[in-house]
Amino acid sequence: MFETLKQLPQDPILQLMQTFRDDTRPDKVDLGIGVYKDDAGKTPIMASVHEAERRLLEGETTKSYVGPAGSAGFNESMARLILGNSNSLIRDGRTSVIQTPGGCGALRMAAEFFRLCQPDTTVWVSTPTWANHMPLLGGAGLNIREYPYLNRETLTVDFPAMLETLEGAKAGDVVLLHGCCHNPSGADLTFEQWQTVTQLIQRKGLLPFVDMAYQGLGEGLEEDAAGLRYLAGQVPEMVVAASCSKNFGLYRERTGALMLISATGAINTAATSQLLSVVRSHYSMPPAHGAAIVETILGDDALRAGWQSELRGMCERILGLRHAFADALAPLGDFGFIARQRGMFSFLGITPEQVRQLREEHGIYMLESSRVNVAGLNDRVLPTVASAIRSVM
Repeated sequence: MFETLKQLPQDPILQLMQTFRDDTRPDKVDLGIGVYKDDAGKTPIMASVHEAERRLLEGETTKSYVGPAGSAGFNESMARLILGNSNSLIRDGRTSVIQTPGGCGALRMAAEFFRLCQPDTTVWVSTPTWANHMPLLGGAGLNIREYPYLNRETLTVDFPAMLETLEGAKAGDVVLLHGCCHNPSGADLTFEQWQTVTQLIQRKGLLPFVDMAYQGLGEGLEEDAAGLRYLAGQVPEMVVAASCSKNFGLYRERTGALMLISATGAINTAATSQLLSVVRSHYSMPPAHGAAIVETILGDDALRAGWQSELRGMCERILGLRHAFADALAPLGDFGFIARQRGMFSFLGITPEQVRQLREEHGIYMLESSRVNVAGLNDRVLPTVASAIRSVM
């Protein structure tokens, strides 16, 4: 059976990771892999996570299954983190959350759920979008269509083109939106643009699907969720995929959540039962450890305050690096868009050949599209990176 299979090319991001690891130059710089890094170039374990984990290890009494929905405490905490503590949607029973194996698990279970609801579901995805959106959604058999999002000349949101294209969407179609810190561009919708998109979704009867992978790393926990919360308050149905990989630093723990918002509590109960049936037929039960860490942090006032302080520090560091990077590149032209964007990623707008020059001649690694992870910079390497970019331009 296996002899008929052909070897696939390696994923470009994973290949870049391996090439970087094999590079023996001591001054190499990784701006490609999408993880947060501190000033020392490390992806740290947050102090609040360390403390929560210590408590769990001391008090844990079982390794039994948590059930297909995962931990009820984690699910409730995530609902309040995403929508806000006093959101009426939670109080009225119109929401449900299930724990998933990372944000990827949430995205794939949402795709399987859409296919269950309507086998020929069409999902509209931004151009560009996170590379794994396509296989996660398309792999479930959904129809994928794209709407323009980024103006490649200005590296800002091409909002008129986005609206014009989405006018072609049909009632029942799903529209995937990035909640904040758009990956890979860093170009986010303004609150006013969220309001306009909401009006289009309402008018055309579309289903909004929000990927919230970076809450707290754009401008702040509340600020980053403002557009999502407005949209949720205006539509009868909505789906949200959330990840704890970035804002809790739980990358390898694979901790995520999938939220359904329904028109009524009764509809939500029925929909959730169907979603849990989908989960049972795929991975059956989610892993428990990462979710238990998040639940412990969000359920303890002191730990939560410490976590929020750490997250705020990460957010402010990224914002500072954005301004410093834009200033360092200013002699080459207008790179102010880097300072105006949010989250970890931006496109530099340079050519694939220039990207290869940076890698081969200077040991500076980024994706061929020129997407850089701004969080991979620090005060030590930023001047070197800026100088190298100037040399290839």
